[in-house]
Amino acid sequence: MELGLSTFGEIPIEHISGNAVNSHRRIDQLMQEAQLADELGLDVFALGEHHRPDFVISAPEVVLAGIATVTKRIRLSSAVTVLSSADPVRVFQNFSSLDLLSKGRAEIMAGRGSFIESFPLFGYELDDYDELFTEKLDLLMKINETELVTWSGMHRAPIKNLGVYPRPYQEKLPIWIAVGGTPASVIRAGKLNLPLTIAILGGQPAHFQPLVRLYRESAAKAGHDVAKLQFAVNQHMYIAESSQQASDEFWPVYSKMMNRIGKERGWSPITREQFEYMRMPNGSLMVGSPEEVAEKIISEYGVFGNTRFLAQIIAGDIPHDKILNSIRLFATRVAPIVRNALGKD
Repeated sequence: MELGLSTFGEIPIEHISGNAVNSHRRIDQLMQEAQLADELGLDVFALGEHHRPDFVISAPEVVLAGIATVTKRIRLSSAVTVLSSADPVRVFQNFSSLDLLSKGRAEIMAGRGSFIESFPLFGYELDDYDELFTEKLDLLMKINETELVTWSGMHRAPIKNLGVYPRPYQEKLPIWIAVGGTPASVIRAGKLNLPLTIAILGGQPAHFQPLVRLYRESAAKAGHDVAKLQFAVNQHMYIAESSQQASDEFWPVYSKMMNRIGKERGWSPITREQFEYMRMPNGSLMVGSPEEVAEKIISEYGVFGNTRFLAQIIAGDIPHDKILNSIRLFATRVAPIVRNALGKD
């Protein structure tokens, strides 16, 4: 199983037009986090795209390009690229450029987006939410397959036998589909034989098993080799030397972020009791000691048979040295337990 990190790059809201000190600091921290992950042998570093004042990453491929210059082997992915409100030609060109810069380490993780800010920002209608993604994914895949492209759709000007450059260092860019729990998206990924990432950011992971089954069934019905499917799970993670320390340090940050987002969406505030329940063996939070987190990853592998696990970092107000220590514990304490249990180096 591949083990990696993902993050949205949370920042304290600045509400300024320049001198964005918090944003600069967080970008610098992301560089440090990726460099440490690379040095310690983790497999993937992934950055999410958002267009909000509380997240610093609106162009993952740009930040990943910076990270490419200070890393050697770790794969560099978006998590996600909001393809519905992006131009597939530019997405391909940007990630192809990243691939050339990193000597074949770039990936695209495409999704419809869990936030809606990008739609009005780039002039798209929310009513076209699903249609936009379907059409743009089709174009992105076609560009990835061939140098000269002929294509037409409803939401973008047609392309007639035009080349899209540069081409990547890899034969093709890996394109993953990221979902939060929509069956139609899972079925689409299976039919297209695309790697799938499911973000399990609440509830019980076992409840997502039917979606994984649906993914594999859809791939099989389309004639694809199910044994070769790549499937990732993404969950929030924070590790400290003891379970109680991890809980006490992560709870204030987690509740602050989730309750801020929850207020926008009409959710009830999360309680400490609910938080502790999500930390239990059947819960969605990978928050605890290295041994606890390793045991949960192994247990979930028994449920899903996933080929990749992404640990999502929420930095918030936690001192950065503790975030780096969490990454270090993940790479040096959790990863060996998981790899040994699964019989892989």
